[in-house]
Amino acid sequence: MRVERELMRGAGPVAVLKLLEQAEMYGYELVQALAERSGGILAMGQSTLYPLLYNLEAKGFVASRWVTPATGRRRKYYTLTDRGRRRLAEDTEQWCRLTSAMTALGIVGDATGAPRGTGVPA
Repeated sequence: MRVERELMRGAGPVAVLKLLEQAEMYGYELVQALAERSGGILAMGQSTLYPLLYNLEAKGFVASRWVTPATGRRRKYYTLTDRGRRRLAEDTEQWCRLTSAMTALGIVGDATGAPRGTGVPA
């Protein structure tokens, strides 16, 4: 199941920043990591990811560098900047508050991930 476009607009950037906090990555590597680590929920194509990365770079949240290995093709690697780390901390706090509010309303599931009131056993 994919997340609707409007929700991805908020989730996509923070997910990318979180991945780059853990390691420097190139574009296709980010595409794969987003899909794998989110169970496909935050999967996005390169046509979605690259404009997002350019936007994050323009805002100073990520920096990039070109690497040409001895064998293989040239790749643009992205890394989190100090400004990006501060933004990630702010976004993480906001997501935690939002998740708490949604949990209190019964929209977000319990510890098992099952939404409340759906008949799905906890």
